[in-house]
Amino acid sequence: MHLVETIAYAGDRPWHGLGNKLAPQQPIDVWRKQAGMDWEIEESEVRYVVGKNGIGAINAFPEQKVLYRSDTHAPLSVVSKRYQVVQPGEILDFYRDLTDIGGFELETAGVLREGRKFWALARTGQSAVLKRKDRVEGYLLLATACDGTLATTAQFTSVRVVCNNTLAIALGSNMGAVKVPHRSQFDPDMVKRQLGITVSSWDAFVVRMKALCDRPVDPGSAEGLLRRVLTYAGPEGKHPIVNEQALASVRSLYEGGGRGALMASSRGTAWGLLNSVTEYVDYHRRARSGDHRRDAAWFGQGAQIKQRAWDEVMKLVA
Repeated sequence: MHLVETIAYAGDRPWHGLGNKLAPQQPIDVWRKQAGMDWEIEESEVRYVVGKNGIGAINAFPEQKVLYRSDTHAPLSVVSKRYQVVQPGEILDFYRDLTDIGGFELETAGVLREGRKFWALARTGQSAVLKRKDRVEGYLLLATACDGTLATTAQFTSVRVVCNNTLAIALGSNMGAVKVPHRSQFDPDMVKRQLGITVSSWDAFVVRMKALCDRPVDPGSAEGLLRRVLTYAGPEGKHPIVNEQALASVRSLYEGGGRGALMASSRGTAWGLLNSVTEYVDYHRRARSGDHRRDAAWFGQGAQIKQRAWDEVMKLVA
């Protein structure tokens, strides 16, 4: 089963080969319809039946509420009555002024897990070319969930064009992201003000990428770094265990099997090592489906692996 419920995209077909293709620079309202985000999250207090076989008195449980879709009435989750809902339309409306006057361009948006998670991704217009051929472009991802699995998160992300690898731009104390927990009201203007501080971090990120391209890595050092990154939790109290299968896959990508692995920017460099990890997470890591893999690559364990890889390669150029 696909995690992607509905999706719309402009430009190249996205990673899973699904979706409604839009012409560039469509209005937000067109995106809302084509991305399957033209519904709202409704809420109702929890009620339960006292009695056998579902026959008996109906009681209320006012401490909790049920969230459900306005269009299909399908249930989404049960949450605390203090839970602050963020609507699918709010995710797209966040980009309205950014696309109208800020030079941003929506590239993909969609709904995951029957409506429990939804996101939009826009190109910021920032880009850099490494070693004359390797283009990396800047994006802003805004995502949220209504089942407790994700705070509303605005995250600057880079995409390497040759392979569509994604990497969160991790700079400064907020790691390039602004997170609004669902116990707080989502204030898009405040989030944009906070993001404004990090927009300028693109230039610093480019400096770091170029430093990684200029840093050769010998095979022994590459092996050691990957063994620190590609681990999973051992039995309680034990050291993490190296994922040997993942290590073999990443090593193969780094040694020439990866997309762009033989470019001057990547071959035998820290940048190439980092991208071998991100390509593995985005495209090859074991998952129930490609959609589960991308969900993890953006929001879950895959994102954590990428972050560890970034931290490790940055030590090489410190």
